Amino acid sequence: MKAMLLAALLGAFLFMSAAQALQGLDGQPASLQDHVGQDDRWLVVMIWESGCPACNRVAHQYVDFHEFNADRTARVLGISIDGPDRQADAEAFIERHQVQFPTLIGDANEVARLYRSISGNAFIGTPSFLLFDPKGQLRGYQAGGLPTEVIENFIEDASRSAAARP
Repeated sequence: MKAMLLAALLGAFLFMSAAQALQGLDGQPASLQDHVGQDDRWLVVMIWESGCPACNRVAHQYVDFHEFNADRTARVLGISIDGPDRQADAEAFIERHQVQFPTLIGDANEVARLYRSISGNAFIGTPSFLLFDPKGQLRGYQAGGLPTEVIENFIEDASRSAAARP
């Protein structure tokens, strides 16, 4: 029992420490926890890098997904691994793709630690995704491209299953 409690506390500490390494594009400290489980919507976290060809290919899908679902069942949060030193590159990505969802920025190594602390798996590159249910529980993660239709189907199936439970 003590070992389980210690492991939970250590996991929470790692999550908090890594989350504090993020900041908003305004330079203010920010946390993933500020966005997870904050309302009745699912949260799709897209981890990206401005020079990543795959990120540039899928960005419009997530912009459209966010715009369509933000007032319904899901919203998107971006996390750029460009880091504060390359914030201008991140801002150019946001402008180029007309990103309207909130975006945080952090150093690639810190974001990798955050991803590992949440998913239990190594961060292997961008794009990567984390999917949290409305209660703030991690329900899925993916390294590499993930079509938004897969996320929509997952959310729909999970919502249907939850509604069917007594």
